[in-house]
Amino acid sequence: MSFDMNDAEPQKSGELIPDGTFAKVTMTIRPGGTDGQSEIDRGLLKASNAPGSDVLMLDCEFTVAEGLHVRRKFWQMFTVQGGKVDEHGVSIGWKISKGSFRAMIDSALGLDPADMSEAAKAKRILRGLADLDGITFVAKIRIEPSDDPRYGDSNKLDRVVLPSEPEWRKVMDGEVVPASPSTRARPKSPAPAGQPAWNRVAPAQPPAQAAGTAWANAGASTPPQPAAKPAGPAWLNS
Repeated sequence: MSFDMNDAEPQKSGELIPDGTFAKVTMTIRPGGTDGQSEIDRGLLKASNAPGSDVLMLDCEFTVAEGLHVRRKFWQMFTVQGGKVDEHGVSIGWKISKGSFRAMIDSALGLDPADMSEAAKAKRILRGLADLDGITFVAKIRIEPSDDPRYGDSNKLDRVVLPSEPEWRKVMDGEVVPASPSTRARPKSPAPAGQPAWNRVAPAQPPAQAAGTAWANAGASTPPQPAAKPAGPAWLNS
């Protein structure tokens, strides 16, 4: 048997999304096999592989929904349980992640972060973290330099862009917003002596998935109602 490589897709460039890019992104949750606290979160979480760690995380993939970098992807973990705790015994990682998830809902629905009306509060209530799967919101993307010379730099979520920010409306209207590089970005560490930069081992990337979701392909400013989730969160059914 022979393999014809002539019709193979050209290899993709290793270039990252520029630091400080504003874009509409869709978040997909990749199940990690560990049950969460909610019934719909069975098998959703991923356990840390660090020895002795009790951290459980949400393994998320972000796909740029439209614009110059459409269909480009990046990945990020969010702690939802375990790790260091505050003076009240609450996971510090979870408090940070919870703030990000609330911002995603506000960005997706166009909610004013200061709106604490009963209607707005109801839209921020989820049956479980699985309800966040497929949410589309405006994000600022950063480049995170690698501390390990064996691995390359990577794109990460810098922050969620809220409706109270001018960039949110511009991205929602399809305008190109100039990148605003993150102040946290720093130069990559030089390669160890005798090791050329091109000889570094890059990390294996997760397998490519189908480009975007129905929300991403629709290009709507707010996500359309899915056909089979009438009991889902408000932002899915808006």
